[in-house]
Amino acid sequence: MKNPLTLFDIPDGKKVKVLGYDDKVTEMPTKILEMGILPETEVVVLHRAPFSGPLYVEYGEEDTCVALRSEEAKFILVEYID
Repeated sequence: MKNPLTLFDIPDGKKVKVLGYDDKVTEMPTKILEMGILPETEVVVLHRAPFSGPLYVEYGEEDTCVALRSEEAKFILVEYID
């Protein structure tokens, strides 16, 4: 079985769909849910800061833009949208 992709793995400019969250993490960051990054949400990685800095992403019907720490992005499981 192929290892699932995380949002952290996605290069700039690519669009993905959220599948769920890494169940190996014992405590899910509530920030992700509060921001509305839920399963089936489409997300575009706009920019990645250097040195494992935050990812700037856009998602949702209103094209919300937020920054996610790399630790948070590694928690979000995604797949490419064809």
